[in-house]
Amino acid sequence: MRESDLGMEMFLTEGIPGIGGKLRKVPEDFVVDEISIKPPEYPDGRFVIAKVWHRNWEANRLVRRLASNLHVGRTRVGFAGTKDGRAVATQLMSFNAPLEAVQALAIPDVTVTDTYMAKRMITIGDLIGNRFEIIVSDLDLGVDAKDSCERARAVLDEAGGFPNYFGVQRFGSVRPITHLIGKDLTRGDIEGAVMRYVANPLREDSEITEARKRLQETRDFERALKEFPMKLTFERTLIAHLVERPGDYLGALKTLPQNLLMMFVHAYQSYLFNKMLSERMGRGLSLRAPEVGDLVLPLDKNHLPDHDNPIPVTADNLEKVRRNALEGKAFVSGLLYGTESAFAEGPMGEIERDVVGREGISKMDFQIIGLREASSKGTRRELLAPYKGLTIDLGEGTARFAFSLNKGCYATCLVREFMKAEMTQY
Repeated sequence: MRESDLGMEMFLTEGIPGIGGKLRKVPEDFVVDEISIKPPEYPDGRFVIAKVWHRNWEANRLVRRLASNLHVGRTRVGFAGTKDGRAVATQLMSFNAPLEAVQALAIPDVTVTDTYMAKRMITIGDLIGNRFEIIVSDLDLGVDAKDSCERARAVLDEAGGFPNYFGVQRFGSVRPITHLIGKDLTRGDIEGAVMRYVANPLREDSEITEARKRLQETRDFERALKEFPMKLTFERTLIAHLVERPGDYLGALKTLPQNLLMMFVHAYQSYLFNKMLSERMGRGLSLRAPEVGDLVLPLDKNHLPDHDNPIPVTADNLEKVRRNALEGKAFVSGLLYGTESAFAEGPMGEIERDVVGREGISKMDFQIIGLREASSKGTRRELLAPYKGLTIDLGEGTARFAFSLNKGCYATCLVREFMKAEMTQY
């Protein structure tokens, strides 16, 4: 699979040689420090807030393990944003559990500190952004890395940011098929979605590949439950349900964590957004300066793009909106298509309608019958992702990047503009 299969077809730094390389040879090569929104301290509150450091933990498995050790349900563990699995990350989390139990947590490669009590949990979106320190190894020795980085940096600085693609992680780093499962769901193919998730072998180790292949060919779920490795926790959960209740594919999906169910359709929306972003770039339209018909996002109280209150660009306000956009006070947006989303007008509206039309979908396809958790109203997203404090230090065959991004923006998509490597290298 290639990046273009995920809608990522363009570089803003097109024509500048990439330095190549590989990300995450070890988890310590990808360090993420959340810029959090802290709930106010309240000694008599019922929720524990804590800083959680973790290494090489996939988000859902971390939540599952924390909840299990605390003897509570998964929904009683809250977090603001999903961090990369193969990384070292620090983030705020909340726990509806006794303070002493949270402080006593002992899990390999997890450290819990800075606990206090609050009135409310932490929920998805309770963050400003993230700080990153990333090491790229095994640079392309045939490229002048210093010259390439300087030239690419100049282009990105002039543009005010980088294309705000949804990165590979959104679709599954090992098996980038999450969007295809979402596509199955929007078409009402629940069985197809389940089989794509549990079967459908793709570039994994031989044991897993063979188990998936055999399940796809035989539909023998009892045998699959014996053959699927224990580490495939969520696949085994679905398979176990189908052993107990043959044919209940909808019920099987409902055994998955809610945030994972949401991710399927969101990933399909992300793929469509990536296609729209690529097409705008392909037409030579600016990601920063708005056109008449665009919908721009003003800044909210946290100085982040306000996705819920887009402003239409007209001939009357074009000059003012362009000035705000060039000053970083407004952002041109693209569509995350859903049941309540609105198309832009002008060139961007044409692009959005073309992409949706080619997919053969309508708004109500994103209302997943029987699976409310996976349904999506849609929204808008900035086309350009700004960055702060970018530094690049080149060593012997390595490059160290440090920078901060707004929430929802992918560090890999900034580093991608410098690397221009194969998708598997991210």
